Amino acid sequence: MHKTEHLTIEKPDVQDSGIQRAAAILRDGGLVAIPTETVYGLAADALNPQAVGRIFEAKGRPSDNPLIVHIAHLEHITNVARTVPESADKLAKAFWPGPLTMVLPKASGIPDKTSGGLDTVGIRLPSHPVARAVIEAAGVPLAAPSANLSGSPSPTTASHVLADMEGRIEAVLDGGPCGVGVESTVLSLAGKRPLLLRPGGVTPEQIESVIGPIDIHPAVYHALEQGQKAESPGMKYKHYAPHTKVMVVKGDGQSFARYVNSQIGKVGALCFDEDLPHLHVPAVSYGHMGQPDTQAQGLFDALRRLDGLDADVVYARYPDVDGMGLAVYNRLMRAAAFEVIEL
Repeated sequence: MHKTEHLTIEKPDVQDSGIQRAAAILRDGGLVAIPTETVYGLAADALNPQAVGRIFEAKGRPSDNPLIVHIAHLEHITNVARTVPESADKLAKAFWPGPLTMVLPKASGIPDKTSGGLDTVGIRLPSHPVARAVIEAAGVPLAAPSANLSGSPSPTTASHVLADMEGRIEAVLDGGPCGVGVESTVLSLAGKRPLLLRPGGVTPEQIESVIGPIDIHPAVYHALEQGQKAESPGMKYKHYAPHTKVMVVKGDGQSFARYVNSQIGKVGALCFDEDLPHLHVPAVSYGHMGQPDTQAQGLFDALRRLDGLDADVVYARYPDVDGMGLAVYNRLMRAAAFEVIEL
């Protein structure tokens, strides 16, 4: 493929020349990385199986891993979902546009390629004005997983996208850094009870305040069992990982620093800002202690920077799991393939 076009945006509306160019590429079956409030998405026409197939090819992504379909307006949900329960309506009113994906029975027009062979589809209405302008200008819903090589940390800037996707896709639309920093919450409403498949920018507590109790899939905390099918993106065993081996260390700041400093060999640390003065090894911070929002914004960039530490193993400080912390914990555990050292 030719060099990937780097499109800039003058103003985030349908008339912008960068957005018009991106929309034309998408209508033509091409791939464009677009900014959303969560991470950069690798967009293709969700209704075109050939275009969607190219997403899997560009990412090196397993074809049974379903994609999320992005729409520009709430009323477009009925073009993508076969049925919309009352709970979905309530959640859409509370959290859309925003970082919540709802899994619903899919409409007949959604190809199996897009839904990973499932009878359901994940649907999201993003809040990023550029993402919505592109969807509107393209005139079709867009399938858009994170715009990175499969398994590596998700991209939160256009330069992250180009590091993985240069020459593999037609264009990247540069909308600056993403605000939330981790992918959307995925909630299945296709079963008897609402089921959280992936934590993200909308917390379980926020969801329960609107629709009452929900269940949390065991794969949020642990690896998927052998042979179990992924019902949502981000449920696979190892994900979001740098090339450097990562191990999560559970303990307070003092014991974390003592443990990491005592290790022999080429060692690095992924920690909070407050840990940096106490570490004697190369270290990258992913945010402030007790501030899961800043940790979410910084995590994927920090994971990408770990490969520059020249370490054989990086020890990562265990985050709090309350609220938004659950999403940070989930991504960090998958980056470490669930290897935890308890101090």
